Amino acid sequence: MPVAEHLKKYFILILLILTGTLVSTSTFAQKKTKINLIDANELIGQTVNGVELNIFVGNVVFEHDSAYLYCDSAVFSSAQNNLRAYKNVHIFISDTLSLYSDELDYSGNTRVATMTGNVKLVDNDATLTTDRLIYGRNTGIAYYSTGGKIVNEDNVLTSRRGYYYTDLKDIYFKEDVVFDNPEYHLVSDSLIYNTATEIADISGPTTITGEDELLYAEDGWYDAKSDRAKLKIWPNGQNPYLSFKEQYLSGDSIYYDKEAGIGQAFSNVFLKDSLQNMIVTGNFADYRRQDGFAFITDSAQAIFIDKKDSLYMHSDTLKLIFDSLQSPFALQAFYKTKYYKTDMQGMCDSLVYMFADSTISMFGQPALWTQENQLTANKIKIFSSGQKIDSMQMTNLSFIISTDKFDIEKFNQIKGRDMVGYFEDNELNKINVQGNSETIYFVREEDGALIGINKALASNMSIIIGDRQLTDIFYYDKPDAHLIPESSYPEQELKLKNFKWLGTQRPNNRYDIFKWDGIIPVLN
Repeated sequence: MPVAEHLKKYFILILLILTGTLVSTSTFAQKKTKINLIDANELIGQTVNGVELNIFVGNVVFEHDSAYLYCDSAVFSSAQNNLRAYKNVHIFISDTLSLYSDELDYSGNTRVATMTGNVKLVDNDATLTTDRLIYGRNTGIAYYSTGGKIVNEDNVLTSRRGYYYTDLKDIYFKEDVVFDNPEYHLVSDSLIYNTATEIADISGPTTITGEDELLYAEDGWYDAKSDRAKLKIWPNGQNPYLSFKEQYLSGDSIYYDKEAGIGQAFSNVFLKDSLQNMIVTGNFADYRRQDGFAFITDSAQAIFIDKKDSLYMHSDTLKLIFDSLQSPFALQAFYKTKYYKTDMQGMCDSLVYMFADSTISMFGQPALWTQENQLTANKIKIFSSGQKIDSMQMTNLSFIISTDKFDIEKFNQIKGRDMVGYFEDNELNKINVQGNSETIYFVREEDGALIGINKALASNMSIIIGDRQLTDIFYYDKPDAHLIPESSYPEQELKLKNFKWLGTQRPNNRYDIFKWDGIIPVLN
């Protein structure tokens, strides 16, 4: 329902309550007409305090302004144009509206009926039951304040107070509102429900509980026919949310289609998975429960929560894939992907994280940073265990660059076709280079004095790193290695082919993952 229409209904209701016109006739120029007796088995005349009263007994029938009143007995004052009816009371308003009760007070002047005892209002769409009901024929509004129940198709609604607009088919429920149907159990303090459309307008803190899900909102609507809901935030209120056993989704507004298994959240989106202890945020989420995935875009961010060191990841689009048990199976990141962890940072075009074995596969000119090391290749795959990196595979055009410990303008370099790196406590300690291996390394004394530059070529090699510095190199298959004094080393050869230092694009904190300096540089 449009917001304007929803607010209009709400404020009309408040106005009617404040001005007392809910069931009265003060604002209507209704012509007063007399109540007419149609039939009765017996008449007893009586005068009480100077007022002539007629007591009718047995199959009593009255008519007033095309409405018919039936009862077992009635006390009628023609002078005051009102009556009191008893037992088996039935007011026939039209073919689509009737009211029943044990007792009735009815004024022909105001056309207001006050009904008590086993009260029932029946129209084509719903049945209302209560202990006491006031019905104004001029306004078409029925009001109860001692608790009432509405049955509409498979929907059952109860509340402490209620206002039934019989012409509009709108019911305004107030206080202790409960709405039950085969799919949901709704609890609220204020609700507007239309018996024709079966749409409930939410206008206060409301929870909707289904077999698998829980919804909360302070504004919006729920369509009982289609099992769809649009949940919105009330000004200065709490964000609506959609919660399952495994996932929790919130935003400024949420659209949910139960049958299709679709939940969409807009602005300030927050998606939490309790099974993998991760959070995904953004400004739009498309959650497809039956299809087993969720898309998050617009400032999308994934947070892999760890008490000691969480990992923060951003890309243009994040896709979370679930298995048959609704547990996250994989996370896919598409375009301009960056992530940050205190001891590891990375960027690439796209990425896949597998939850089962904690592997990260980076595609599209990936770059990875650990301590002083920058690692690049056509593809990088990282293997982790217990929040720590075990090893990684670098495929095609593999390149490792690290700044020299004593001179940040100089770079130690390892290059080859493929590489496998091994880690201990998240620090790189061994590298196996396979195919077209090359190195440039600055060899120094313990005090930092430069001895020379080691340049080596081999088919394969293994490199040992200790204290974040290269300590040993093992060459295989006819290596060509030379230690050259710096003065004799050509400056233009201090960098291997395809050298590219990307330090300016390295995230230095969790907020830098949203920064992107132009297009991903071409490394090959």
